Amino acid sequence: MLQAWSRGQVRRLSFSARLMAVCLILLASPGLARGPDSVADVAEGLQDAVVNISTTQTLKSTGEPIPGRRGPKGSPFEEFFDDFFDDEDSDGVPRKVSSLGSGFVIDPSGLVVTNNHVIEGADEIIINFIDGSKLKVTKILGHDPKTDLALLKVEPEKPLRAVSFGDSSRMRVGDWVLAIGNPFGLGGSVTVGIISATKRDINAGPYDDFLQTDAAINRGNSGGPLFNMEGEVIGVNTAIISPTGGSIGIGFAVPSNTAVQVLDQLKQYGETRRGWLGVHVQNVTDEIAESLGLDEPEGALVAKVSPGGPAATAGIKPSDVILKFDGAVIENMRDLPRAVVGTPIGKEVAVELLRNGETVNVTVAIGRLPEEEEEAEVALESEEGLDLPKPEGEDLLGLSIAPLTDSLRTQYGIGEAVEGVIITEVSPNSPAAQKNVKPGDVIVEVTQEKVKQPQDVVARLLAVKKSGRRSVLLLLSDAKGELRFVAVPTS
Repeated sequence: MLQAWSRGQVRRLSFSARLMAVCLILLASPGLARGPDSVADVAEGLQDAVVNISTTQTLKSTGEPIPGRRGPKGSPFEEFFDDFFDDEDSDGVPRKVSSLGSGFVIDPSGLVVTNNHVIEGADEIIINFIDGSKLKVTKILGHDPKTDLALLKVEPEKPLRAVSFGDSSRMRVGDWVLAIGNPFGLGGSVTVGIISATKRDINAGPYDDFLQTDAAINRGNSGGPLFNMEGEVIGVNTAIISPTGGSIGIGFAVPSNTAVQVLDQLKQYGETRRGWLGVHVQNVTDEIAESLGLDEPEGALVAKVSPGGPAATAGIKPSDVILKFDGAVIENMRDLPRAVVGTPIGKEVAVELLRNGETVNVTVAIGRLPEEEEEAEVALESEEGLDLPKPEGEDLLGLSIAPLTDSLRTQYGIGEAVEGVIITEVSPNSPAAQKNVKPGDVIVEVTQEKVKQPQDVVARLLAVKKSGRRSVLLLLSDAKGELRFVAVPTS
């Protein structure tokens, strides 16, 4: 009968009467009265494969408390943390410190996944199962600090219950997920939430591509699995943002597609073997896009090409904009390293570039990322500022420039390999000063053309102004030869 009421009739009811009507309608619907569907069947089939990981590490006492090893004062878990993380002795005697984390079995023969930071530096690692049994880790098959993953080996007497990975790329914002782990030592804890965001960059490393979830993740959940509603692992819980030390609904997981690649390499080689293109890149900002004639910011701008690297061999040059890699669109600079590192070493890949306003296609044979190159594959995004110069010492757009003489090289400590036009002065209130351009920076290129004399810089600037573009693209070098692009307003 309630459903037959007209809207006009409902509006004429008092507030309390309307509230009662809504409650009666909800109670009349069996599905809503029950609440959301239970996840009990999913959780029950997964808990046996999720483990608690306890580690022991021997530390030499310094007389100072161990940072981050304490429960909040007055919290219900203060005593619990005291049991595991006692105050440092002040007598300098080495002592053992315990910590807890989570993990999950991916192979019945005894392969366990967790975070690298859970087991890093541990002298002993014990795997605790939900049925109370324990196994000692016999070998760390491999670990990767860059993605914070580790693969452990135990020797079970009988096959273990294992879980499988799903396709993290299919997860959408709003999809339900389930986390199982060991928060605050409370093993087998299950929490439910949704995917809050994908491809999240939290500045944890060069390959950030996290899934964000509001499923409760706390201390001790690190290394545990994040499941979809089919019971597949689509993430490895790794980090939280929390001013209190507890969950505030912002947690991050390494996507399963990333984890699978890393874990396969750790299992096969005991280390990661990442693909290498041999370029340092930066973002294409609005100003840089305008100076290059792009309709909108896109791609990864090549700031430097490693000599003898795959990109150099294929003919990729500084100031090229990489738009596609192996068929995948590169929307920003972070997309490129993520795509390259997962590419098999030796594979020939098609790369689409923008060069001097024209599309260029090259083929690159991907190499193996050298250790020393790993941190530098993504150049820091520049401060994108600068104004330009006139001949000799004359001021133009906030800068004074001069030929790069031997005396100026000595004065600013500029290496012999650096060539271009040196900036000798920056006006204090100019856009260049506001964007951290300094005396001693060397202008190497203007609008993708090399410059050797101040007159070259002025000529290129006048050409840009005449074309009607509102900004000019400069390639700057510091004293050590590190390059960055800067887009500068021309008016």
